[in-house]
Amino acid sequence: MIKRIVLLMAVVLVAGLVSANAATWNVDQTHSSVGFKVRHLVVSKTSGVFTDFAGSVEFDGENLAAGSAELTVQVTSVDTDDEKRDNHLRSADFFDVENHPTMSFKSTKVVPGTGSEFQLVGDLTMKGITKEVTFDCDFNGVMDDPWGNKRAGFSAKTKIDRQDFDVSFSKALETGGLVVGNEVEIMLELELVSAK
Repeated sequence: MIKRIVLLMAVVLVAGLVSANAATWNVDQTHSSVGFKVRHLVVSKTSGVFTDFAGSVEFDGENLAAGSAELTVQVTSVDTDDEKRDNHLRSADFFDVENHPTMSFKSTKVVPGTGSEFQLVGDLTMKGITKEVTFDCDFNGVMDDPWGNKRAGFSAKTKIDRQDFDVSFSKALETGGLVVGNEVEIMLELELVSAK
C-alpha cells in the first residue's frame, strides 16, 4: 500500500514538472499549410488548402508528444484553384460557411510511437458536429532561427469520412462510384514559433 502511495506521488510530481516546463508555441501561418485530398470521378484525386488558420501547441520544446495542440480553420478560405468549385464547397452542399464559418481540432491524448513518430488523438468539429479523429504525426525537431526565435515543426495526416460531419453532397455515377468520394485525406505541415 505504501509503495502504491509513493508511486502515485511520483507520478503527480512528474506530471507537475512537465506542466511547469511546458511552453506555448504558435502556428506560423506563413510557413505552414492545411491541405486535403478527395477522390474525384473515382479515377483521380482533387486537392485543396485552407489559407486562413491559427493554432497553438503546448510542449516543453523537446518532446511534442508530451504536449497538446489546438487549431482553428476559417472554412471560407478554402482554395482548390477553381473559383466555381470553391464557391460550391462554401455552400450548404458542403461546408455551409454562412452557418459554420470555422472548423477546429483540439487534442485530448497523445500516443507515443517510434522515434519522432506519435499519434495525436482529439476532437474535430465541423458543421457543428464533433468526432474523435487520430492524426499520425512526425515531430521534425527544434531550432533557433536567425532572428532569435525558437522554431519547431511537425507533419500530421489523417483520413475522415465527410458524411460523418454532414458534408453530404453526393452524386452517383452511372458506371458506379461517386462524383466526389466520401473519404477525405487531411494533411498538416505546421511550423511553430515559441511565444516569448
